[in-house]
Amino acid sequence: MSTLKIGRSHKARKALFARGIRRGYLVIEEIDEALPPGSLTDAERWLLFYSLKASRVEVRDGHGNALDLAERPQASQGEAEVDQQH
Repeated sequence: MSTLKIGRSHKARKALFARGIRRGYLVIEEIDEALPPGSLTDAERWLLFYSLKASRVEVRDGHGNALDLAERPQASQGEAEVDQQH
């Protein structure tokens, strides 16, 4: 991943956190629009949602319902291999 893409993703996440903290919630569509396609694995996406929740920012679906973030999604085969290497 290029440095430029990483920088944009970092700025987008900071902006999302600021907006979410200000309003108290974010909608999934806002998150998807703000982050570059393919910039987060499923595990990273879950971690972002969990971090938002820890910051008292509710993550909502398109109907306004809060998402249940109780469990981390299962890693894909490639992610599981990377996790085992670290």
